[in-house]
Amino acid sequence: MDRLLCGDVGYGKTEVALRAIMKCVLDGKQAAILVPTTVLAQQHYATACGRFKDFPVKIEVLSRFTTAKEQKRILEAARTGGLDLLIGTHKLLQKNMEFKDLGLLVIDEEQRFGVTHKERLKEMSRQVDVLTLSATPIPRSLAQVIYGDTVQLHTIKTMPDGRLPVITGIATSKEKIFRFILLQKQKGYQTYVVCPLIDRSEKLEGVQSVEEVSAEYRSVLEPYGVRIETVTGKMGKTETEDILSRFKEGQVDVLVSTTVVEVGVNVPTATMMVIVNADRFGLSSLHQLRGRVGRSSVQSYCVLEAGASPTPAAMERLNAMVQTNNGFEIAEADLRIRGAGDFLGTEQSGWNRYMTLMMA
Repeated sequence: MDRLLCGDVGYGKTEVALRAIMKCVLDGKQAAILVPTTVLAQQHYATACGRFKDFPVKIEVLSRFTTAKEQKRILEAARTGGLDLLIGTHKLLQKNMEFKDLGLLVIDEEQRFGVTHKERLKEMSRQVDVLTLSATPIPRSLAQVIYGDTVQLHTIKTMPDGRLPVITGIATSKEKIFRFILLQKQKGYQTYVVCPLIDRSEKLEGVQSVEEVSAEYRSVLEPYGVRIETVTGKMGKTETEDILSRFKEGQVDVLVSTTVVEVGVNVPTATMMVIVNADRFGLSSLHQLRGRVGRSSVQSYCVLEAGASPTPAAMERLNAMVQTNNGFEIAEADLRIRGAGDFLGTEQSGWNRYMTLMMA
């Protein structure tokens, strides 16, 4: 099996994967879930433990929060068959990672992984079944479905009951953004503000860092009683979990962050997403970030704040976001804008001779 399951955020891809994992375990084989971030690994671990609590399924998680001693124990359990399901970040790609009998590999948020990453995992077992999950598959994967016929595609199109499409727009002024955030707070709702840089050591001209954006928002909004916190991928486990927990509980009004919140964070009372320097993000990242809001029956909003001089391709991406909320249509737009990449190589986007011939 090599299947691509495409469905928007919250549409039930994880539920499908868990049922496939149970079937795999019942057949006496092991399963693995590869995820791009530690936050998502911990969320999947909690979800799997809850779903399988009444069954004898041994579950472990590997991430940057796993201690060296625990990692050694988990690797040994995978090698000897002492676990049924292993959920992990890129640590699953390490050379000494070995399974006794891997039957199913689930790749979540496949657009966040490179071709070499996926091939490394497939090498663990030549007969492994692969289930790939994504709201916005990379151009190469989508092209393999449409033109190459090498991957089977399944889509989940039904929006969960009570959901409303997120209204998306391109910002015209920061003053309007600040006023809208205050309006959302008055209604009892929360806001994400996402930036492309952690700090100014990453030098990109005209791009604001989390530190700079956080300082700006604090100076404008804190006098009105807005509670603001900052979270990045460089923070420790305890600090990160504490801030995210307080945001989920409504003790924080505005969470300024990097893309660490792109996956694995679900806060139904967060109804606004501001993406700073949105022209610096790819389409899949923009769509995933937008999926952090609109998680309830309340109307939600996504504001794209472009930099000083966005390129024509960047504006095409932002306009695609405004025009549709459908992840598959976003992926098609990405394929159109960036090209398909190499079917037999490692290029995930870009025009090549094969695609030119196919589309002639």
